[in-house]
Amino acid sequence: MYEVLDDTAARVILVTESGDSIRRVAQHLQTPYETVRQAVNRLEGAGYLQYEDGLSVVDDRVRDAARELVAASANVSPPSIEEAYVIPQFGDWPFAFTRIDAVYIWTQGGYRISRDATDYPLFLAVREQDVDAWERFFDAFGLPTAFERQPSEEHAGPLQVVLDPQPSLEIDDVEGYPVIPRVQTIEYMREHYAQFQSALAMLDRMYDDLDLGVDYREDERVSP
Repeated sequence: MYEVLDDTAARVILVTESGDSIRRVAQHLQTPYETVRQAVNRLEGAGYLQYEDGLSVVDDRVRDAARELVAASANVSPPSIEEAYVIPQFGDWPFAFTRIDAVYIWTQGGYRISRDATDYPLFLAVREQDVDAWERFFDAFGLPTAFERQPSEEHAGPLQVVLDPQPSLEIDDVEGYPVIPRVQTIEYMREHYAQFQSALAMLDRMYDDLDLGVDYREDERVSP
């Protein structure tokens, strides 16, 4: 089993939802299509995946084994920032990127505020009923969780996950990333207008249905 279930194959199993295409799985993993296609071929050959009107995992026990493998790997070799954005998709509960991560996703990476790679929080909106499950999940991957951003000296490693519990979630999909709706993201940006003025102007240019009335010149400097 483990000869087929390497790290890439395990990640493929964990993000595959019934009916997914290979391209869709590659998008969720932010991984080249050909790399994912080769992993899918190996998994199909071993009987772990099947293709019938899209991909599906044959047995949930394979998914459990894949999660254990990826979690063990993360504890031996801590995930990079890029990998950390994928890890929540290995969980069994809905979530959406929120706050500054939602801004980054809705601008499709166009808005990049300076963020310290040595002290890097990820912001996730989750359902209130799933908080304990998410805390256990991230603990298995060696990632600390909190409800507010913690000082870097309060946790080991550069990454932390800031959970934002909500009674229910509205989730949109932008290029493979689950994210809070655009209207909620814009509300957050307006609450922090000085920081996100340029991002609001960027959204205004990107989406024809918006009319945010934001004036911003590229030579203006906004402090993070």
